[in-house]
Amino acid sequence: MSRQTFQILLALADGPMHGYAIIQDVTKRTDGEIQLTPSTLYDALARLVDQQWIKETASDGPRRRTYALTSRGREATTREARRLSRLIAAARAKNVLVR
Repeated sequence: MSRQTFQILLALADGPMHGYAIIQDVTKRTDGEIQLTPSTLYDALARLVDQQWIKETASDGPRRRTYALTSRGREATTREARRLSRLIAAARAKNVLVR
């Protein structure tokens, strides 16, 4: 799973959001390390809808769609978080990352 995809799914973990709110959430949570452009975001959202990891929940016209995490998406997010946690544990065990 790409970093961008994981961050989008994390943004939706607390509830439905529209695209611009997702962009703001990811930028803020990553201290600007990951900055999604609208085209990158909407391409990713379309893929995530196709994978049934998210769903469109509402629309205030063509420019304001709201997305929510599905149970499949929550499971995928949890799996990825666990994978990342194992990587962090391995880095700590090798003294590469100090607590």
